[in-house]
Amino acid sequence: MSVAYFERIWAGAPEEVTPEHFALRREFLLARARAGERVLDLGCGDGAFAQALAEHGADPVGVDVALEALRRARLRAPQVEFRHSGEVLPFGDGEFAVVWAGELFEHVQDGLGLLAEVTRVLRPGGRLLLSTPAHGWRRRLSVALSRRRFEAQFEPRSDHVRFFTAHSLRTFLAAAGFDEPDVRSHRGVLLASATRR
Repeated sequence: MSVAYFERIWAGAPEEVTPEHFALRREFLLARARAGERVLDLGCGDGAFAQALAEHGADPVGVDVALEALRRARLRAPQVEFRHSGEVLPFGDGEFAVVWAGELFEHVQDGLGLLAEVTRVLRPGGRLLLSTPAHGWRRRLSVALSRRRFEAQFEPRSDHVRFFTAHSLRTFLAAAGFDEPDVRSHRGVLLASATRR
């Protein structure tokens, strides 16, 4: 996906948008990010999770490829640092205790490349926390048996380029050097926690 694509998405989005499955994902994140920890909110969007992290007592920094998303994030959470980012994250090695990637990896073509950057900016023993849509067997069967659902799932203009099951997400994270990824499916969302080797 190009940066221009995400700029168009944000330009057309209403000013007040609640992220999908926000309460579930916020609860997962805040249960695992501790007060005082430096947390990178990767693909921060309008800053909703960065704001929640700051209110929780963590030290969040948000990055996004879309300037419109960052404009909104700075308005929402002026106490948080937000930066524009491309393929290379604008941080030094080992700067973060936690990286949060909420509903991000399904949009990324070079997932292992991005995970290499995540690994680089995480300190040894640091944690990656992420969420992504779950594609368990029921959903896959539903898509396979319904022309309408199949067409919607693989709509060529969709911004989803990856589809994860719990098993494929574990394999993906392990291939990138994360130890024993804990992946759980809850209400159509995969929630994962993995530690950097």
